[in-house]
Amino acid sequence: MLSELVAGAVEDAAGRRSVRSLEEVERAALARTPALDAVAALAPAERVKIIAEVKRASPSRGALATIADPAALAADYERGGASAISVLTEGRKFGGSLGDLESVRDRVSVPVLRKDFIADPYQVLEARAAGADIVLLIVAALDDATLRSLYRLITDLGMAALVEAHSAEELDRALALEAKLVGVNARNLSTFELDRDLFGRLVDRYPAGVVKIAESAVLSASDVAHYRAAGADAVLVGEALVTGGDPVARLQEFLAV
Repeated sequence: MLSELVAGAVEDAAGRRSVRSLEEVERAALARTPALDAVAALAPAERVKIIAEVKRASPSRGALATIADPAALAADYERGGASAISVLTEGRKFGGSLGDLESVRDRVSVPVLRKDFIADPYQVLEARAAGADIVLLIVAALDDATLRSLYRLITDLGMAALVEAHSAEELDRALALEAKLVGVNARNLSTFELDRDLFGRLVDRYPAGVVKIAESAVLSASDVAHYRAAGADAVLVGEALVTGGDPVARLQEFLAV
């Protein structure tokens, strides 16, 4: 499934590149207002930080929410106390787009994450051109040379990379980059099963100075509390916010743990 998602995302990026050249996108990326400091926004604090996600669907759960106005939802997230907004821009399985990200960036004042299957420099440049402050890199999807090259491009453009791991070996690869935002995702990409305790088993591998981010397997405030007790500085939450009614009230529940 991961290989299929990456291949589809790269194919879609190639289609966009046939309309908007690499050079044009690079000019737009460099002309953007400098990216916000996502590392500072998500740095350890007295209470947990939340990365709230604009997410319409997923391969494992199908359709989740219509989200006709991603910017309005993101504004609610910010009002509820989110420290950053994640926007799924993959279109085939998640129903997202770069247009969603652009609209969100124009509405909120907190850092915005482009969450997609990034494997090509063009995708990084178009993320910055659309206003992203953070770009997701999935360790399982990339060899070390590509991972390092994309990480370098992201940081050279002034953004932060959220480097995502699903195992101890992947976490070590992420930390070898000296990335400042490193996440552990509870979802097994082969089986789609969730292991909420994976983050806690791996957290001691994090060195000082790295923001520890827990991802997936959050349905309630008790799940956020579980990650916080295990040592998470920030928790990425998607499904529970788009399916749980009032996103402001839901966020405030999560932040009160």
